[in-house]
Amino acid sequence: MRDFPPERVRNFSIIAHIDHGKSTLADRLLELTGTISKDSVNKQVLDKLKVERERGITVKAQTASMIYNHKGEDYLLNLIDTPGHVDFSYEVSRSLAACQGTVLLVDSCQGIQAQTVANFFLAFGEDLNIIPVLNKIDLPGADPEKVSRQIETTFELDVSNVLAISAKTGLGVKDVLPRIIEQVDAPNADASAPFRGLLFDSWYDKFVGVVCLVAVRDGNLRKGDRIVSAHTRNSYEVTDLGIMFPNQVSTASLESGQVGYVVLGMKTTRDAHIGDTFYREGSPVEAFPGFEPAKSMVFAGMYPIDSVDYTKLQEALDRLTLNDASVSVAKESSVALGQGFRLGFLGTLHMDVFRERLEEEYDSTVINTAPTVPYIVKYTNGTEKIIRNPAQFPDMEEHAKVAAFLEPMVSGTLVFPSEYLGPLMDLCGAHRGEQQDYTFIDDNRVMMKYALPMSEILTDFYDQLKSRTSGYASFDYEEIGYEAADLVKVNILLNGKAVDALATIVHRSAADRVAKDWAKRLKGVMSRQLFEITIQAAVNNRVVCRESITAVRKDVTAKCYGGDITRRMKLLDKQKAGKKRLKTMAGGVQLPQEAFLTLMRGSSR
Repeated sequence: MRDFPPERVRNFSIIAHIDHGKSTLADRLLELTGTISKDSVNKQVLDKLKVERERGITVKAQTASMIYNHKGEDYLLNLIDTPGHVDFSYEVSRSLAACQGTVLLVDSCQGIQAQTVANFFLAFGEDLNIIPVLNKIDLPGADPEKVSRQIETTFELDVSNVLAISAKTGLGVKDVLPRIIEQVDAPNADASAPFRGLLFDSWYDKFVGVVCLVAVRDGNLRKGDRIVSAHTRNSYEVTDLGIMFPNQVSTASLESGQVGYVVLGMKTTRDAHIGDTFYREGSPVEAFPGFEPAKSMVFAGMYPIDSVDYTKLQEALDRLTLNDASVSVAKESSVALGQGFRLGFLGTLHMDVFRERLEEEYDSTVINTAPTVPYIVKYTNGTEKIIRNPAQFPDMEEHAKVAAFLEPMVSGTLVFPSEYLGPLMDLCGAHRGEQQDYTFIDDNRVMMKYALPMSEILTDFYDQLKSRTSGYASFDYEEIGYEAADLVKVNILLNGKAVDALATIVHRSAADRVAKDWAKRLKGVMSRQLFEITIQAAVNNRVVCRESITAVRKDVTAKCYGGDITRRMKLLDKQKAGKKRLKTMAGGVQLPQEAFLTLMRGSSR
């Protein structure tokens, strides 16, 4: 590793919208440098999770080192792959902090999309060298000139010498690495200074514990060195270190400007604080500014389908959160569903991916309650309370002490063909959106910005966005703080008893519609039982609507041929008494899992 001084090291990433070819380009670059063989087995090398391969998305940022000879000199290139979906922008921001440059990959058929814009500004904010590259030029619908003009208009980048490639066929890919070496700055590192390293990612390995990804800014690091965390002040011995090539390859040292993995004997990723600074014991240094910790913006209850599986679910959550520190977990109990957990996620895709991994990797099938966002209640005495669960919403007696309810807001960026301008303005207006800006990025594509409540984009917003634009629109958002809102709680009552797991918090203007919609949906998915079920929806204790499911009735008088009417009445009364007893003994109504899934899909507008 000492053969690669900082001036011959390049740390770069690839940023793009979903499905613009990041993982495919990464494969071609790894093949070009001989890091992997040109083998069909090696498709999507950096997408290591099963869910990533199945969905065709990158969820976890990965790193791979390559050695490339340019003009007679060997260069060490560290590629830090990044996710494209808005829910994983936290992964993108911390990956970019370890880079000096980035490849901005744009599909030459689809052009600039919402996440292209968001990721560009993340890279621009880190002051990185940005290299625009057009991908998929081999497709019949490719229009490189038009997309180049979009890049120039939207980002003000020089596109006079833009690279046009096909990552799938390898066309033009050989020109990417020389461009990176020439246009990306070498790391600003001092080999003679005391060791200083930035921790920008970590994962859990069942054999060695926590593996840390570290960008070495100054000095060097060797096996056996003792280093200290600036955040926790804990001291660790370096038991192993090396580079990702693309799997872990041990080296004697990591030198200044390089990126690699370090094993320190940590037992849990909770000890590895992303953005932390490491320094050699006895030689303290100035800490890096670090990152904002990931804030959970979507909360949902997860309960085992059978209560005896509670311990199994707890163990599965403990193991899965070792590799995903951005998920918050708290125990909670529900009258309807028993013991379970309240989990916080970065977004709804993050929640879906987490649940899928729970089922595939740990065989834990769960009941998911409808997702909610964190609200803030301001009381008249000046105190504040964060509500992550509808059960915590103030009841009617407490309302007199409430000064205001606040809900989280986002600034959404939509990119779409201009003929869909009307339908999308209607969609955003129906979701309480407020237009902030809109511009034409070329002759027929519009970029529009809207301020929207976070709760409005949780459920059916994406589906309606795609259906109203035939799949041509893209959407990205960032949080912009809290605003006052008139919020109420909608309760679902089954046979007069409120089911806490089905409660939700909505804006007053939509409360009656949501209540009626949910009651109707529940009637559609619940099966008939041995007694009549009444479904009621109440807004702040005011019942808005009622639906009934008739009882399953067995004809107990079928064998009565003639005889006195009292004999028939006696059998019917006996059946009626039995149904009453069932109602009280069984504790009410059995809820199928579909009841929760149907409410998660949001209300029709």
